[in-house]
Amino acid sequence: MMRRQTLPQNCPRIWLLSDARNDAQLFDAIARLPRGSAVIFRHYHLDPAPRRALWCRVLREARRFGHYAILADTAPCARRWGADGIYGDVSRFAGRRASGSGLLRIVAVHDMRELGAAQRAGADAVMLSPAFPTRSHPGKRALGPVRFRLLARHASVPVIALGGMTFRRARSFDLRHWAAIDGLSGRVLR
Repeated sequence: MMRRQTLPQNCPRIWLLSDARNDAQLFDAIARLPRGSAVIFRHYHLDPAPRRALWCRVLREARRFGHYAILADTAPCARRWGADGIYGDVSRFAGRRASGSGLLRIVAVHDMRELGAAQRAGADAVMLSPAFPTRSHPGKRALGPVRFRLLARHASVPVIALGGMTFRRARSFDLRHWAAIDGLSGRVLR
């Protein structure tokens, strides 16, 4: 049985999510992340063989720069592919405590019900979104800083702000942990 990983006392501050939108800048963005950040590999649009090939490159670069490499897929696939953890919405984790899997569990949540379900399922951290308006979900009502903090206050695990996040916004609202796709595809400051 694998020994279960845990997030460090200081959960990674910055989390880069990958998808088709940041393909062209992906490796540059990984290299510019501060050491000890995290990369969540999604790339749902790719067929299995090219997805695995791209994952291998991402994993190699993440390791090179001291980042966590999280795979948006099943736990068995993540173990086979050498990931540090798995990512998905709460339905992927509901009713399944993955204890003993050796993988970190990062769960996407949008409201109090999903936050509770993620915690009951043993999430190691949650990505609460959309914190701010985002291109990923045009027209969806963003939480905003007040509602974001109200929900985050109920979490017993690290809460990572996702949706419309940039370095400037994270600093302005004093958000400790945050994630982005577009917001990290350009120049990333160390």
